[in-house]
Amino acid sequence: MDWDTFRDERRRAGRPFVVAHRGARLVEPENTLRAFLLALVQGADALETDLRFTADDQLILFHDPTLERMTESAGLVRQHTLAEIKALRTRHPAGHLVEDRVPTLAELIAATGGQTPLLLELKDPLFMQPKCAQILIDILAQGGVLRRSALVSFHFEHVLAVKAVHPDIPIGHITLKNPWPKRDAQLLGPIWPLMFVNPFYTALAHRMGSIVAPLDPTPESRLHYYMRWEVDAVLADDPGGVRRRIEALSHLTKN
Repeated sequence: MDWDTFRDERRRAGRPFVVAHRGARLVEPENTLRAFLLALVQGADALETDLRFTADDQLILFHDPTLERMTESAGLVRQHTLAEIKALRTRHPAGHLVEDRVPTLAELIAATGGQTPLLLELKDPLFMQPKCAQILIDILAQGGVLRRSALVSFHFEHVLAVKAVHPDIPIGHITLKNPWPKRDAQLLGPIWPLMFVNPFYTALAHRMGSIVAPLDPTPESRLHYYMRWEVDAVLADDPGGVRRRIEALSHLTKN
C-alpha cells in the first residue's frame, strides 16, 4: 500500500487505517525504532514521525527542536552532529533513560523494509532550502519509498518547497484553524474539533481526492464519529488499543 492507493485500500478494508503517532509512544521512547516496530506488531497500518536536521545535515526522527525532553543532553538538535546525538540515551515514557538511540530516517526505512507507508512531518524550516529538500528526496529514493512517503507540515510552504524539488511526492497540510479542506493537499490533518465545526469535512475532501486523517493522537472517544464520517486514517499514541477499538466498532456496525 502507498499513498496513491491508500483511499482504495481503506474502502476495501472497511475501516480507517491506524497511523502510529511517533510509534507506540506510550510503551517505548517515542520516535525510536523499538517504538515503530512495536506499533507494527500491534497492528498499525502506517507510521508517523518527525524530521529534523543535525549539524552535519543528517535527517533524524525527532519531534522537539531541543534535546532536553527526550534525551540526557540539552541544546538545539541543529547544533549537534549525528555522532553526538547517537551517543545519547533516549527517555522512556516512564521517565528513565534507556539505551535506545535516536534513529535516522534511513534507519527507519531499512528497519521496515521500505514496505510501510510513512507520514513524515517536516519540523525543520531548513526544508525551505533546495539543498535540504534534495537530501530528503535522495534518502526516500534510495530507500525505494518515494510513493510510500507523504510529507506534511503545519507550514504548507515547507512541503511545497520539497515538492518543487520532486513534484510527484505526496504532500499534506495540518491545520489548527481552517474548517475547510485545503486544495492542492493530498493529505489533510485538521485538528479534531474542526471536524465537529464542519461535519462535512471528509465528504468535501473526498470530492477533491484528498485523504483525511484528523489531528487527534488520542481518538478513542471519537472513533465512532470518525467511522461515521468515513475518515481515511486516525492517528494513535496507542496503536494497538485504537486498532482493537476500531475492529470492535466495525463488528457492532456489521451486526
